[in-house]
Amino acid sequence: MTDTSPRAALITGASSGIGATYAERLARRGHDLVLVARDRARLEDNAARLRAEAGVAVDVLPADLTEPAELARVEARLREDRRIGLLVNNAGAAAPGGFADPDLDAQDRLIRLNVTAVVRLAGAVVPRLLAEGGGAIVNIASVLAVAPEIFPGIYPATKSFVLTFSQALQTELGPRGLYVQAVLPAATRTEIWERSGRSVDEIVGVMEVGELVDAALVGFDRREAITIPPLPDEQQWEALQAARRAMLPNFRQEHAAARYR
Repeated sequence: MTDTSPRAALITGASSGIGATYAERLARRGHDLVLVARDRARLEDNAARLRAEAGVAVDVLPADLTEPAELARVEARLREDRRIGLLVNNAGAAAPGGFADPDLDAQDRLIRLNVTAVVRLAGAVVPRLLAEGGGAIVNIASVLAVAPEIFPGIYPATKSFVLTFSQALQTELGPRGLYVQAVLPAATRTEIWERSGRSVDEIVGVMEVGELVDAALVGFDRREAITIPPLPDEQQWEALQAARRAMLPNFRQEHAAARYR
């Protein structure tokens, strides 16, 4: 008999906020879980609660994804654990301030978490998922990926990478059975604000994290490539995509456009 139970999900940044909420929602759907974050105590508390409430198996894998050795342990789990069919790349951070006087060490850590870890974890699991016939990757980006004017510094650039990386994966690997979803939240009530030195109470239009994740899962069930929970009119996104695609034939030119001569 074929096993039709949901495959296990590995979720990064699962100690609080969006990651912890994904863990709760996926546990309700019957997924076993592997929870990844730096804070072992909070992971253990979350795991104990989810085991009791949802009756699923929950492993904790404490790791700082900015540290190569610890990131490598999570990569190994993704390569070797054949139960895992869903990766939720949620872990991320923002740095306070802009780029006029940057703390380059802090910017480097931000890139390692928001970009490098996303790439390496996806790269660790993709070959196995393709060999097994498919699976899914959810990458948490941000509306700032297409609105860098709103927020200073490199955070929007890291999320733009996550968006285009997700689109490239879906284009290349979607036909081979791998589903990749990029989720673009706007301001969401999580701890990222206090960690970046801003008060969430100063932000207008903050979405509650449960509503954000529930909407993202509707997009997941619909197999959307891009899910933007706060966007009321889907046609606005489609128009942006159509305008971008309309430019593509014009990029292959032997000479500079006449407007530059």
